[in-house]
Amino acid sequence: MIGIFKQKTPANIFLLLIFGILIKLPAFLYPHAAIYGDNDSALYKAITDLINPSAYKNPFLYPVLAFTLLFLQAIMLNRFINEQRMLNQQGHLPGIAYMLISSLYPEWNYFSAPLIANTILIYVLSVLFKTYNQPNAKGSIFNIGLGLGIISFLFFPAASFIIWILFALAIIRPFSLKEWMLCLLGLITPFYFYAVFLFVTDKWSWENILPHISVGAPAISQSVWLAGSAFLIILPFLTGGYLVNDSLRRMLIQVRKGWSILVLFLIGAFLVSFINNGSSFEGWIFTIIPFAAFHACTYLYSSFRIFPVAVFWLTVVYVLAYQYYGPGW
Repeated sequence: MIGIFKQKTPANIFLLLIFGILIKLPAFLYPHAAIYGDNDSALYKAITDLINPSAYKNPFLYPVLAFTLLFLQAIMLNRFINEQRMLNQQGHLPGIAYMLISSLYPEWNYFSAPLIANTILIYVLSVLFKTYNQPNAKGSIFNIGLGLGIISFLFFPAASFIIWILFALAIIRPFSLKEWMLCLLGLITPFYFYAVFLFVTDKWSWENILPHISVGAPAISQSVWLAGSAFLIILPFLTGGYLVNDSLRRMLIQVRKGWSILVLFLIGAFLVSFINNGSSFEGWIFTIIPFAAFHACTYLYSSFRIFPVAVFWLTVVYVLAYQYYGPGW
């Protein structure tokens, strides 16, 4: 399977779709409704209110929408990795890694505000990398801030990514206070228009604009299955990180900066879970993006060829066991 997805052929997109359907089959066999949380915004609630009447008649609507978003994210991430030459061979390994990692926790396969936001976040990441050595990037930087603003408006804890974007801009572009301010302007734009809407409709309240913020460790119940999923994410990630570090000297400067930004992205994704912490995993979905990139490195660069094959099939078997013999979806 890894050998097949190393190749960059159009047929692999279809194979990725088939693999995704098979590995996530319980999501369609046992349809799950949309996830609601305290951090969800009025925009997300408006979206679900629009979908709910149709979903009530067709329970498969939410699983289909969630799978469509995940598949789109896998394709977007795969294209991003290939366009930026993050790997020395173009293929579909990031895409297959994304679909596999997202199957390790059932919450990542349910329709939710973080799932929608994750799609926009991959777009933001792609636009950010395109600003490298771009003489006039004001429009792109505003779009980056606007994308982060929409993400924060959908799922407020994702506002912590503003810290990441400032570090990322400092790495990928020469420092410019105007560009940083332009990014921040884009960030507050969705909140500004929402504030205008609340004022016009006589519903103005600071609590509607800026929700309550608390910082603390997420209250996650421990289990052997959760530990197993974490192990199958961390092991290939550490291996991929070692392989990337081992080949840094042979990489272009742009690619080196790219991997540094992905590491910072992972830290920022972890910070999201500490803001208005909850007891579920849907807010951790942002970590899949950098994890999938490093897993792809493990699949491609490992000199001990049996290792990535064994990790891949062990993860597939584990996901199936989790679905049909464990807690289930």
